[in-house]
Amino acid sequence: MAGGGAPAPKADEPQPHPPKDQLPNIYYCITSPPPWPEAILLGFQHFLVMLGTTVLIPTALVPQMGGGNEEKAKVIQTLLFVAGINTLLQTLFGTRLPAVIGGSYTFVPTTISIILAGRFSDELDPKEKFKRIMRAIQGALIVASTLQIVLGFSGLWRNVARFLSPLSAVPLVSLVGFGLYELGFPGVAKCVEIGLPELILLVFVSQYVPHVLHSGKHIFDRFAVIFTVAIVWIYAHILTVGGAYNNAAPKTKVSCRTDRAGLIDAAPWISVPYPFQWGAPSFDAGEAFAMMMTAFVALVESSGAFIAVYRYASATPLPPSILSRGIGWQGVGILLSGLFGTVNASSVSVENAGLLALTRVGSRRVVQISAGFMIFFSILGKFGAVFASIPPPIVAALYCLFFAYVGAGGLSFLQFCNLNSFRTKFILGFSLFLGLSVPQYFNEYTAINGFGPVHTGARWFNDIVNVPFQSKPFVAGVVAYFLDNTLHKKEARKDRGKHWWDKYKSFKGDTRRKFGAVFASIPPPIVAALYCLFFAYVGAGGLSFLQFCNLNSFRTKFILGFSLFLGLSVPQYFNEYTAINGFGPVHTGARWFNDIVNVPFQSKPFVAGVVAYFLDNTLHKKEARKDRGKHWWDKYKSFKGDTRSEEFYSLPFNLNKYFPSV
Repeated sequence: MAGGGAPAPKADEPQPHPPKDQLPNIYYCITSPPPWPEAILLGFQHFLVMLGTTVLIPTALVPQMGGGNEEKAKVIQTLLFVAGINTLLQTLFGTRLPAVIGGSYTFVPTTISIILAGRFSDELDPKEKFKRIMRAIQGALIVASTLQIVLGFSGLWRNVARFLSPLSAVPLVSLVGFGLYELGFPGVAKCVEIGLPELILLVFVSQYVPHVLHSGKHIFDRFAVIFTVAIVWIYAHILTVGGAYNNAAPKTKVSCRTDRAGLIDAAPWISVPYPFQWGAPSFDAGEAFAMMMTAFVALVESSGAFIAVYRYASATPLPPSILSRGIGWQGVGILLSGLFGTVNASSVSVENAGLLALTRVGSRRVVQISAGFMIFFSILGKFGAVFASIPPPIVAALYCLFFAYVGAGGLSFLQFCNLNSFRTKFILGFSLFLGLSVPQYFNEYTAINGFGPVHTGARWFNDIVNVPFQSKPFVAGVVAYFLDNTLHKKEARKDRGKHWWDKYKSFKGDTRRKFGAVFASIPPPIVAALYCLFFAYVGAGGLSFLQFCNLNSFRTKFILGFSLFLGLSVPQYFNEYTAINGFGPVHTGARWFNDIVNVPFQSKPFVAGVVAYFLDNTLHKKEARKDRGKHWWDKYKSFKGDTRSEEFYSLPFNLNKYFPSV
């Protein structure tokens, strides 16, 4: 052949999907805003989504601090106000990505540690106790903000991010989404008659209705949150006013009822939050150090969230200097949280990153409009309190989809890696497995004993050690980053996908039994350590099949992320319920019937496999066949398609004639 080049592939030979550094099929990217009416509705939708975290965190923390409805309403207003300011700062001066900056679950354990500090136990007046604790939290946040400000604006985090590759980004970004599975289906199941309809309706309206109607206007997929939340909210309100929960347990009332009369009555008509509204902050060195470690964990998690946001906004890979600048401005956001007194710090909203994927609108202007809604409704307190009455199971149903999209966005970076490399499989599987397994131990230990595995007389020291290991993306990201930058081979650079990102660094009884007994005496922790590696390899083997799929397809991302998220979240609820109560959620007099229903939902691969199989065979589009990789496997349906199959799988003794492969 002329030139000595390789022969061209046959026309009917399956071809791999080409990697793309910018995600295609986005309706509006960062710099192309939608028309104003549509942009306003999309901005309002972002506001609705971020309300979940804004309401849930103060609802959990304020009562423990001694506050009532009045304090809770004021904290929600303040958190909303600061979130609006921080979102504007991030979109104007930070990364300039369409990232919503809201409350963070990462800071909750350290905040609770401050709440439980012994020096507040002698305060008898609940309101005074609330203010004292709030001022202590403010002081810790103000000090902790300096960590992100220094690392971000000095460029130190840029130097760390320079060594981040697509391979090490996969576990970090994936577990930023999938790692929040405990907030998904377990929250839906707290009021299943509201949460489950919202989840089913959201999937149906956003994924199936646009495919059936072919309207071309993208109304249902783009505004699915507004449609479904409104419908299920009205349905929940009908149940509430109809007396469905009059005789229900207190926990059920909190989860299911829509009337938050106490919250709405306590909220003022007009109120503008201001710095030091709770008094002068107080400072404690131990609490400040503990909060600084939490800020570092949040920094790592937010780096993963920023990467997911740039992907779904169809931007080019995030330059390390821009990521560092964004972290610096996030530190400013934590400083503002401390000055205003929000009871919680700020970080990138993971759920809003998932909303970018659902709507396929990555416009910066839309997120800036949502910041305007945050500030507006924080000042008009009663209107904001009305929206805050959305039942938590509806929010949890939204999380099931949005966190799934973020997790799938992380997995999509595998398109830049060599999935046939054992080095890739080891780093990918081992980091993901430890990212799930290590926090499981720390969180389970804390739930059972009331304190973490590291338990000394210094609560602040306990938090410094325990909190990082309770974060799934932190553990997975650190392990992957370390292995990817120390475990080098000749071909490693291209295997890890680093060359794809380089150009974006800048703008520019018998003996057998006796022997068996010896082996059986191996301590279980040694076996468990082996499991960490072997199970990781199996999981990575499953992920390696993504090389046959189109990882830039939103259909692929939805099916992949949603099935994996439910595969983690649904069994989490069933297993947790069984561990607490001694029986499963389905509990009748017939034990065999209980097992028939409960056992399947306790299996992660069963749930994930069934969901993926159903969606993959019902959610069809024109290009779906190649996107799902089915054409790669077609020729292996029988031995006739590929002679190698006969060599690998033929039965001995010529038994194939009785059991033919067809």
